Amino acid sequence: PSSTLSPSVSFSWTFSLTTPSAFLHPLFYPFVHFYTFIMRPLTESENRLFFEKLNKFMGVNARYLIERDDEPHVFRLIKDRVYYMSEKVMLAATPIARKNTLSVGTCFGKFTKSKKFRLQITCVDYIAQFALYKVWLRPAAEMSFLYGHHVLKSGVGRMTENTPQYQGVVVLNMQDMPIGLATTARGTAELRTLEPNAVAA
Repeated sequence: PSSTLSPSVSFSWTFSLTTPSAFLHPLFYPFVHFYTFIMRPLTESENRLFFEKLNKFMGVNARYLIERDDEPHVFRLIKDRVYYMSEKVMLAATPIARKNTLSVGTCFGKFTKSKKFRLQITCVDYIAQFALYKVWLRPAAEMSFLYGHHVLKSGVGRMTENTPQYQGVVVLNMQDMPIGLATTARGTAELRTLEPNAVAA
């Protein structure tokens, strides 16, 4: 239906309040806080757990995920999962109903029921850009790693110098493609002295 404000001014309600797109209409903005959104910033405790996990692989470089030169990016929680997105994408996705949202941006991981945070493989490209330590696998060891097996010394093509023991590393193939995340079982110096079948990560 149309409503007339004056003989020369009129506007038309061309959307339905039963659809998520209705909440994108400017006329609805004053009432937007009545709607239950799916996204929210991480709490202080969630931030601590999340960045503790990132720091294991990225150290102080984790800040570069937020401090970007191109456009501001944020982390948002959706259904126990942490997503990484630009502010522009966040603002566009905020009014969409929970049942109509599958994913926004890139999923970095999820909080378990025991309140632990686990990274997912979908974030490996971002972590690889700023990771402090990396391990490159020989072609023969790639499939074994992808099937969930340990990385043996014989499968390591090279490793970042001075990598400590129990350090989070990004695992790459010899073409510099990130294929996963791991924790070192031996440091670089110790690994050189071990036999070929020793566990490296």
